[in-house]
Amino acid sequence: MSLTRGAVRTLAQTDGHNSMPSFMPVVQIIHVKKVETPGGAGSERFRAIISDGQHYVQGMLATQLNHLVHSNQIMENSIVKVDEFMNNLVQNRTVIILLKVEVINPDPKQRFGNPTDIAKEGDLSAGGGGGPPQAQPMYGQQRNQGGGGMYNQRPAAAAAGGGGSNPYQNRFSNNASSNSSAPIVTSSSSSSASITPIAALNMYMNRWVIRARLTTKSDIRTWSNARGEGSLFSCELLDSSGQDIRCTFFKEAVDKFYHMLEVDRVYTFSGGRLKVANAQYNTCKSQFEVTFDQNAEIHLDNDVGDIQHQLFDFVPIAQLENVDPGKYVDIVGVVKSVGQTSSIVSKKSGQELLKADLVIADDSGVEVNLTVWGDRANEVQSAYVNCPIVAFRRARVSDFGGRSLSLNQSSPAMVNPRIPETQRLQSWWSTTENKSIGSMRSLSSGGGGAGRMDSFEDRKTIASIKDENMGHTDPSKPDWLSFKATFNFIKKDRDGGAWYPACSNSGDPCKNMYKVTQTTDGNWFCDKCQGTSPTCVRRFIFSATVTDDTSTTWVSVFNEQAEVLFDGATADDVFKQTFEDPENHNQDAYDSYFAKANFTDWIMKCKVKQDTRDGETRVKTSVYSLHPVDYAKESRDLLKAIAAL
Repeated sequence: MSLTRGAVRTLAQTDGHNSMPSFMPVVQIIHVKKVETPGGAGSERFRAIISDGQHYVQGMLATQLNHLVHSNQIMENSIVKVDEFMNNLVQNRTVIILLKVEVINPDPKQRFGNPTDIAKEGDLSAGGGGGPPQAQPMYGQQRNQGGGGMYNQRPAAAAAGGGGSNPYQNRFSNNASSNSSAPIVTSSSSSSASITPIAALNMYMNRWVIRARLTTKSDIRTWSNARGEGSLFSCELLDSSGQDIRCTFFKEAVDKFYHMLEVDRVYTFSGGRLKVANAQYNTCKSQFEVTFDQNAEIHLDNDVGDIQHQLFDFVPIAQLENVDPGKYVDIVGVVKSVGQTSSIVSKKSGQELLKADLVIADDSGVEVNLTVWGDRANEVQSAYVNCPIVAFRRARVSDFGGRSLSLNQSSPAMVNPRIPETQRLQSWWSTTENKSIGSMRSLSSGGGGAGRMDSFEDRKTIASIKDENMGHTDPSKPDWLSFKATFNFIKKDRDGGAWYPACSNSGDPCKNMYKVTQTTDGNWFCDKCQGTSPTCVRRFIFSATVTDDTSTTWVSVFNEQAEVLFDGATADDVFKQTFEDPENHNQDAYDSYFAKANFTDWIMKCKVKQDTRDGETRVKTSVYSLHPVDYAKESRDLLKAIAAL
């Protein structure tokens, strides 16, 4: 295979693979040399000279390609196809970072052409402009610009290794107390610093400097207790050794560094205090975590592509059944569907929490429900359109409704990430999308799948409630099941109608949920919000029996499911037609709603849980969602199941 003519010039004049995704030149590596950098084996890197036979350019291999050098797949004169690359300016020289390559010929036994240095050809900047951009302060304005004061360069101690205690604390202390601006943080090169890999940190180190990418940053949180009050935020750092570590900023450090630090940028960090990680809250690989105060030294560093953007350890969705609840996992899959954003009130804090449910599938042939929490729940409808491939990091496993996942505000989620799994899943989904919509096995047969019909394979029978001892295994948690059944009796003879009067307040804290009582003057009083209103909102509540070919059971039906059963009619609609006039009840109209709903077929999702009332414990089955039967699809599924016998 011949070399791509003009490849080096294009590489040198292009920002990177993202700006020309179809450009994948074939080039020759005419020289490979290990770069001895401080920091040990974790920082091992290789310089490469890239040639197209006419010109050559300086390059570096990303650390994920080191194994190709160790296995002699890349050596002097090797021919490779460049799949992904980055263009960086290092000390006014163009350096091409090879991120992903395909080895065409590891040893062609010769060098092609007589290449010359492309750097001597003149201006090679991607936009045709001048020299490299000048480093700018990231926070506040630089002082003493004309002199050689300490704000014009990084403190020498940081370059020498920093420390658990800042040797410049006395020099900065007066300024820190009188001025809230952070230390000047500028773009810099860490080549002269003694960088410590995160994997090499230990409690006996007083001075260290780590160079890492900021992969996550939490929101600012506040606390108040008997010892005082303050604020904090946490973030996670990943370095070229493949280790990540959690760090937390407190009080004054929050004001100084929160708005300065940007996710996905590379910094050097020093002046922090190491402590043993709390495994209950810390899921990073490092056994330590770092706390930073206002005296920390943080500098923006050149991103030369040697540090991954995220560190993933993917678990196939099918294996989530074997993961203990409460554990954290990384998953990557197709976002099959996106639910509407809703809110709940936290039992612990009493605060309203936003949530949105996603259905995620992968090529293990299994899907799972994932709940997104916080402000990002408002963004899912626009962020995950057209079934993208999304990598979710550190999703929490729950046994709510089988197996489900939960993603908090700070957990990363990358849409169509540049990883091998993305292309594999896109290929799988493009060939199976239409076939898998209704036939994929779901791990989330219950709570997390509100309003979503389970697949045919996930259904059970009414007899399963007793056969599997549902509701008895763990009294604190419900069991869930879906089945196809027919209503054969609906208990409608409730005094005043099959509903209850609820508060007319649609906002917090009632949200039309809490029962109200009628006062002597005809108004309605709510114990929850202590409000009085001339009107109420009626909500359905009644019992019924449902049957299939295996058994019959009593179920409780609540407002949302009853409205589906009655073809969209609300309790207020039925009340106005039947009981609103106390002198002229229309019993026939009332009965007709229930008669029409009786002996209809539905796919039901039910919750089975122990219920104790008046000292008596019994198992209660509640209808959670109702879906009408699609008889054509049901027939196809039955034929498919019979054929599989």
